[in-house]
Amino acid sequence: MRILSQEFYARPARLVAPDLLGKRLVRNYDGQRIAGLIVETEAYCDAEEPDLACHGDRTNKGRPTPRTKVMFGPAGFGYVYFTYGMHWMFNVVTGKTGQANAVLIRALEPVEGEWLIARNRAGRERADWTNGPAKLAQALAIDGTLNEVCLFKTEGGIWIEDQPTISFENISTGPRVGLGNTPEPWISKPWRYWLTNNRYVSGKNRG
Repeated sequence: MRILSQEFYARPARLVAPDLLGKRLVRNYDGQRIAGLIVETEAYCDAEEPDLACHGDRTNKGRPTPRTKVMFGPAGFGYVYFTYGMHWMFNVVTGKTGQANAVLIRALEPVEGEWLIARNRAGRERADWTNGPAKLAQALAIDGTLNEVCLFKTEGGIWIEDQPTISFENISTGPRVGLGNTPEPWISKPWRYWLTNNRYVSGKNRG
């Protein structure tokens, strides 16, 4: 299967985010493949004004910090961060070098290595394995060791493979989730994208 190239990611986040839907996120874990089809994403930054929902824009006056420097490029690398003192989140870096851009992978449909996912998500029903960004990180054993990993080669242990393009008619959009005290207009920007009616989309908004 063809791995997505660096050029695929070197575009604005709002273009990459819907184009990632249906692609196959693959994790090589102790020599075993764990994989899921991407069914939900969120775009951050990629706007004429600073995106105050984005780590790269809302901290340090839009300049890189040790935590956010990977978001400023080059494209095609992983941005993995820890949140709420308990969860890892997996993002892909997009856009032009020098401007913070990233797409959060919010949900997957499991397709390979289900026995490993079941073990990593012990006690959970299948529909609850990967229907959220923290859940999929746990399911695929994604943690901070994968921060800044190259996604267009296999050596780093995680990559994204191409799949047939999803028709726009099968994609829904809406506001991003979990933005806390982010002000308008950023909290209402429809920069979340998901496969309509897919059972693995996070939360209740699947239609």
